[in-house]
Amino acid sequence: MKRNLFPIVLVLSLFITFLSCSNKSTKRPRKPVSTVTLKPNKNQFVYGQKVSVNVKTKLRDGEIKTIQVYYQNRLLKESKELEFVVNDVELDALGLTNFKVNAEKTDGLKNTSLKALTVVSDIQPKQLTYQVVNNYPHLKTSYTQGLEYRNGYLYEGTGEKGHSKLLKVDLKTGKALQSFDLEDKYFGEGITILNDKIYQLTYHAQKGFVYDLETFARIDSFQFKSQQGWGLTNDGTNLIMSDGTNVLTWLNPHDFSIIKTLQVANNRGTMNVLNELEYIDGIIYANIYTTDYIVKIDVKTGKVLEEIDMSGLIDMYHKQSERIDVLNGIAYDKENDRMFVTGKLYPRLFEVNFIEKE
Repeated sequence: MKRNLFPIVLVLSLFITFLSCSNKSTKRPRKPVSTVTLKPNKNQFVYGQKVSVNVKTKLRDGEIKTIQVYYQNRLLKESKELEFVVNDVELDALGLTNFKVNAEKTDGLKNTSLKALTVVSDIQPKQLTYQVVNNYPHLKTSYTQGLEYRNGYLYEGTGEKGHSKLLKVDLKTGKALQSFDLEDKYFGEGITILNDKIYQLTYHAQKGFVYDLETFARIDSFQFKSQQGWGLTNDGTNLIMSDGTNVLTWLNPHDFSIIKTLQVANNRGTMNVLNELEYIDGIIYANIYTTDYIVKIDVKTGKVLEEIDMSGLIDMYHKQSERIDVLNGIAYDKENDRMFVTGKLYPRLFEVNFIEKE
């Protein structure tokens, strides 16, 4: 009897051992999970406001190696505590921002958690309007995307596939003195002039072009990472582009790498659909697409300092039967301190002063 039972006992023992090993092998180590809560607890905050950041981390197994909390990729605190608070964090970046927590265990397993929030400006923009000083002819066929003034001439980039051009224009007559036609597949966008070169964006192709200022010969092309190209200007060193969002991107004009980005907001929210741009002494003027507004932006913070209502500008200068589109195009004559504005398919270009609303 004992001899007959031995094989059965042996098989049962091996089966139990196999099940035990199988169960152990299915128990995989778990990642740490962190949650971030803010005090005060809300979704929209004001620039300069201070908040407390509470970090809680759940640990199913193992030991924690480190927990790091960042604000806008700036390390605020590193700890091994599963719960801690970082007090008096000043919110000094506009737009959609975040707190990030990286939690790592001693076994190498790590996890990242984000807490998103929106930060608006702490100042109320001044409300301005305009005064027309002079007006000049403007090509009614020009779907204006970019506008620059240089050495007595206007330079204009136009859009629409099959009609996109780069133009040098006589201010007084509105006639094109030089022209370069983009290939039909490209929809031309913003332009700017830097170091005797003209830079031009395209809309969806994620491609830009570089021209010689004097001859209009195309001398280079470049790729950019934004999904769309809209407005373009420069600060004397780097290119600055808009992409239809509230973000401005600084580009190196030599290798077109990203130098930095800046989000734009007023005291009500983010300022989206930034379009044609003009940089003047630390300020960027931007058309807000589909509106009659130009905004004045602080390049250090992204705060909207002024909102300029341009409504009614073209009303008395075109017939109802004539096709026109939206306000777009800002150019500055630094030597004579003159500001020019126009729009897509506008028959006139205007020299204006910006004045406070009564």
